[in-house]
Amino acid sequence: MPERQARFRNRLLLYYSLYTLGFIGFVAMMALIEERNGPGIWLGYVFLFVTIAVYACIGLICRTADLNEYYVAGRRVPAMFNGMATAADWMSAASFIGLAGILFASGYEGLAYIMGWMGGYCLVAFLLAPYLRKFAGYTVPDFLAVRYGNGRPGGSMTVRGIAVAGAALCSFVYLVAQIQGIGLIVTRFIGVEFAVGVFFGLAGVLVCSFLGGMRAVTWTQVAQYIILILAFLITVSLIAWKHHGMVLPQFSYGGLLTQIAERERTLAEDPDEQAVRAHYLAQARAVDERIARLPASFEEEREALQARLKDLREHNAPLREIKAAERERVEFPRDAAAAYVQWNDERDAALARSRPATPFSEPFPAHAGQDPTTQRLNFVLLVFCLMLGTASLPHILTRFQTTPSVRETRNSVGWAVFFIGLLYISAPTFAALVKYEFLFGLVGTSFNDLPLWTVPWRKIDPAVFSISDINGDGIVQWAEIMVQPDMIVLAAPEIAGLPSVISGLIAAGALAAALSTADGLLLTIANALSHDVYYHMVNRSATHQKRVTTAKIVLLAVALAAAYATSLRPGNILFLVGAAFSLAASCFFPALVLGIFWRRTTRAGAVAGMLTGLSVSVYYIFVNYPFFTRMTGIFGDRWFGVDPIASGAFGVPAGFAAAILVSLLSRPERPVVGKLVSYIRKG
Repeated sequence: MPERQARFRNRLLLYYSLYTLGFIGFVAMMALIEERNGPGIWLGYVFLFVTIAVYACIGLICRTADLNEYYVAGRRVPAMFNGMATAADWMSAASFIGLAGILFASGYEGLAYIMGWMGGYCLVAFLLAPYLRKFAGYTVPDFLAVRYGNGRPGGSMTVRGIAVAGAALCSFVYLVAQIQGIGLIVTRFIGVEFAVGVFFGLAGVLVCSFLGGMRAVTWTQVAQYIILILAFLITVSLIAWKHHGMVLPQFSYGGLLTQIAERERTLAEDPDEQAVRAHYLAQARAVDERIARLPASFEEEREALQARLKDLREHNAPLREIKAAERERVEFPRDAAAAYVQWNDERDAALARSRPATPFSEPFPAHAGQDPTTQRLNFVLLVFCLMLGTASLPHILTRFQTTPSVRETRNSVGWAVFFIGLLYISAPTFAALVKYEFLFGLVGTSFNDLPLWTVPWRKIDPAVFSISDINGDGIVQWAEIMVQPDMIVLAAPEIAGLPSVISGLIAAGALAAALSTADGLLLTIANALSHDVYYHMVNRSATHQKRVTTAKIVLLAVALAAAYATSLRPGNILFLVGAAFSLAASCFFPALVLGIFWRRTTRAGAVAGMLTGLSVSVYYIFVNYPFFTRMTGIFGDRWFGVDPIASGAFGVPAGFAAAILVSLLSRPERPVVGKLVSYIRKG
């Protein structure tokens, strides 16, 4: 068997080495074609369609109807390749697109994501992955149901049902974030509308996972990791080399940070910058007055808008002005309650832009509009939630069921940390390089001489980038620029003046990151519903073929539901991902850790822990996140000033407390449970 595994590993090394060389050759060929014929939108089409075609071919080659292959890739994936697949499964659109973007926007505070996500793999390696592999189930609900089943065949259906609901919820939220990232990529590089881009991305996800399940997803994810890491590292290196002469910028960009800090201090004291911030402060106060006069102000604003639109139509105003007024009317609040929510958001946005920009490398600045103590608390709790969420996400834990042995599982976690670290070490460098380009290349430019890259990015709907001459001096001020963090990585090659082929490359890398994670999430939801619900709760006599077919049908239905949810634009990518981590940690971490390391944990305790943790986390997000408060009009107070993205800071302790208390008050499990715990903890 070891010789057979060695031959299999060597064959994979050969195949993926040739694949890597082929991709590098493809990029070089595109660069030569661009040099001869000039850039064009065709580059975006070629990179996106060619890479999706490659993934589709891998998915088609790896199609299977075998249950073990469909659920866990036959448990024969070597450690290094499982590490690459895990890295691709892990480094979603939030990592590839969002991480450098949030570092660009928030500076030091963005390091919470790097610390939390990387630290979480220590918990995976030490607390969970080897033991779940020793159990050798198909899904996380599978393990929980048997562990808390008190020796019953098939385990506890109550625990299984709650675990499936929790896995589906956190995976679905995460999936929506990935499809939103795909929509943004396709919208920019192919030029279609956002909704069309979402369903285009949906098709790309399905071709990777529909036919071959985990087997196809695993080998597709290895291919996707190669593309995404090459795209990220090549772009960082080219920007650094072209503008700063750095060969390895990850180890030499300290001087760049010093220049950025000096520029930020200069801009903070610039009278023109202060004039723009004063404008936004006045705007915030005006909105505050409208809020204070509700509901009368709502009626006045609506009547004034209708009168202006009527006047434009009667006087045959330019079509652009009429359409702008019509859009404004569509987006106007439907009633006074909705106006209260929307205007509060507008006031908060204006207040944020009225403050000096957050220093890039200063931790918890006092003038950032928030108490430094609260900022520090949010930083620590976000790291806490991301670490525990990493160790609880079902689609990541399932990846470690695909290795041949427990030892290979431990090794694959180490490989995953290495492969993920390549991007995470480079993300702060990427953010610093782009921040430098904005501060020294765009700020201070005349509005008549704006760089060409600003034109296409200002046209994207929903808006991700805008510049307005607020003080009328014809010069771009830092406070006049609105940048969504999600665009930073995608726009970086254009901002730095690199060839268009690099823009195509970065788009291909971002698409690979989003698709790889979306594949794993879709498969996790589909497998949980087909294996844990259909097989264990509905039809225990279902054949292997029927179970695989059911998984494929469910996968398609979940994909369509996720695409629809994405079209509602529920929030930025990084928040959705962070919320998924809090939900996963609150639901699963107490039950998993106690189930492995405390024999006294009972079924009643596990049920109480999962329901309590998940309910607290969901409630905190529901009453504090603007997307939900706008829909419901229900507002809650932030406990200790903690942001809703870190709701797991309350959900996890509540889950542990409920699980421990109820376990101590309930009857102990049968001895067979203790034997199961002893078995999975050996070796």
